[in-house]
Amino acid sequence: MAEVFFYHLTSSTLGQTLSQLLERTLQNSWRILVRTGDETQLARLDVQLWGGNSPQFLPHGISGCTHDADQPILLTSTSDNTNGAKALMLVHGAKTTVDEVAQFERVSLVFNGNEEQAVQAARTDWKTLTDAGVAAKYWSQASGRWEMKAEKNG
Repeated sequence: MAEVFFYHLTSSTLGQTLSQLLERTLQNSWRILVRTGDETQLARLDVQLWGGNSPQFLPHGISGCTHDADQPILLTSTSDNTNGAKALMLVHGAKTTVDEVAQFERVSLVFNGNEEQAVQAARTDWKTLTDAGVAAKYWSQASGRWEMKAEKNG
């Protein structure tokens, strides 16, 4: 079962953090599913990944196209893992389940720490997943750099 990493953004943007996480995850030769909880954000994520917070090209596509299965990074608002991803990244309030977590090597939940509703939702997700036995790590950048602030073993 995957470990879930919670990333509490306070100083960097979603685009900056997502680009860094995607680069690192691709180094594992894993395909990635990036799920947004807001379908209207798909085009924005697409532009961010093409436009560039990353010096490295991040090959990706938006789900619903003819080549979904071939995409190293697939942006979606659904739970369909059509590219056979080993990593799931959740943004804009996207949710997962314990059963779904078991299908991945790594799950990352990235949330805006400057939005109280997003913080509360992440706390609820942490409790739900860890109470079900999922291992989790909570990362914060409140000090200006990423630091692990909490860990719960499954």
